[in-house]
Amino acid sequence: MTEQKPEAQPATPATDTSAEVDDVDDVDEAATPPETEAPVEVKPAPVPAAPAPTPATMHVPSPASLAGRLHGSAHPKPSAHGRVDESGTVFVRTPDGEREVGSYPGASPAEALGYFTRKYDELLASADLLLQRVLHTDLSARDGSDGLAKLREQAADARVVGDLALLEARITDIATAVDAKKATEGVERSAAREAGRVKREELVLEAEKIAGQPEVKIQWKTSGTRMRALLDEWKALQRNGPKLDRESETALWQRFSAARNSFDKARRVYFAQLEDTQSEARVLKEHLVKEAELLASSKDWSPTATAFKRLMERWREAGRTSRSDDDALWARFKTAQDSFFNAKDEIVAAENEEFTANLVIKEALLAEAQSLLPVTDVEAAKTSLRVIQDKWERAGKVPRPDVERIEKVMRRVEQTIRETDEKRWASINPEAAARAQSLVDQLEKAVVGLRKDLEKAQASGNARKVADAQSNLESREQWLAQARAGVQEFGG
Repeated sequence: MTEQKPEAQPATPATDTSAEVDDVDDVDEAATPPETEAPVEVKPAPVPAAPAPTPATMHVPSPASLAGRLHGSAHPKPSAHGRVDESGTVFVRTPDGEREVGSYPGASPAEALGYFTRKYDELLASADLLLQRVLHTDLSARDGSDGLAKLREQAADARVVGDLALLEARITDIATAVDAKKATEGVERSAAREAGRVKREELVLEAEKIAGQPEVKIQWKTSGTRMRALLDEWKALQRNGPKLDRESETALWQRFSAARNSFDKARRVYFAQLEDTQSEARVLKEHLVKEAELLASSKDWSPTATAFKRLMERWREAGRTSRSDDDALWARFKTAQDSFFNAKDEIVAAENEEFTANLVIKEALLAEAQSLLPVTDVEAAKTSLRVIQDKWERAGKVPRPDVERIEKVMRRVEQTIRETDEKRWASINPEAAARAQSLVDQLEKAVVGLRKDLEKAQASGNARKVADAQSNLESREQWLAQARAGVQEFGG
């Protein structure tokens, strides 16, 4: 290394401690004298290795002490670590002896030592600053390693005067701090990788759950949207998340990809089948629409209304086609259906006016029929009912809501008169009367025999026989009472 010969006395440079010194061989222009003589070549002496400090003995200087070193106030007197010989050559003292560092032509020995001491302070300040950054900032271990390598390169052939063992110890402290940060970052990376693996595992499990749904329960639009969102999340983790080891990454991706492929295949199959089903439904509904359009102008009201009802049932059974096709076909079908029923309703409305008048007539006939009850003279009631029935038929139809009501009352009158007539006929039937009297005679004999059986059972004292005989006797006596009532109906 060669140093410049100054033209005048050099001034102590004011060094900015707010930034790290990147190149310790660069000297502030205000402290470097202009060149007046040829440079003097100096052979550097080797720098002895200093013992590495342990973390327990590591000394971390404060920012104030760093500033003091850069201004020359924190190091021992220059003579403690160096000297200048008669020729102006500057030497640094090391545990292994002296080493030549350079010369400062035209300057006094104190100025020469001061110059090379300030260069040492700058180098040591760089080391202290780097140590502070490694220990107390978010500087990465990689950047710390790069700074450490650069510092070691600068310190290896530094032409400085100062405590080289302290400088080496500081470098060792930095190396220890960098190693500790590497270990911490390694733990953090491992934790981040595990968190990333867990997150990817969650994405895989959700994708597998979606793919594993029974097809009848899958909501294809919702599930498809979610599956795409899962893929976006996976890609985001790939770009911005922690990197996994290749084996884990590959295994998880294969599961995720298999779930997506399975879902996509099922979705394609489903929609292909749906397309076939919708195509069949479309053909069938087109046929139903044509039938409805043919019926729309029919005036055969009742059969056509029934036909439209059957068409509606077949429409529901046909299934769904695509929404646009289904809406269009339904609009045609409903137009045809509405056309028929609107025409029918107009006719019905006109008929209802006529039917209302018929209802008034039938209400009067119904009151006349009800006056025949209760029946006292069957033949007279039958004759009057026939007249009322003839008028009833000639009266015509009534409004639909009233049909069941008046027909029900009329049927009840007719049924009452018919039953009364049947009873009257049965009462004058000789054969029926004889059969009734024969049944009474048989039951009377049976009752006499059962009474004797009851007396015997009571005499024997057998409670079970008494109960059985009593039950049989009561049943026969009830039958006898009913048979006698029948004989009385026949005039017996």
